[in-house]
Amino acid sequence: MSYNEPVASSAGADESDLAKAFQELAKGERTAAALEKQLNSMEAKIEGLLAQAEKDAQEAEKSKAERKKVGGSSEAVDGAS
Repeated sequence: MSYNEPVASSAGADESDLAKAFQELAKGERTAAALEKQLNSMEAKIEGLLAQAEKDAQEAEKSKAERKKVGGSSEAVDGAS
């Protein structure tokens, strides 16, 4: 045995390792695609919740202003008696 020759490596083993690496890479890409899909779904849900929260806040502010306006009118009438 020569010192220049690899002890436990051959062309077949190298091809097998390369094939395994590509399989693992493909699996990782599928996993990343699935995670991205889930994240996009979560992002859409969060955006929907934020939009609803903003709408609710605006409606609450509008309702508060209307109550204040109505309450202010009755106070002026009550104060005049």
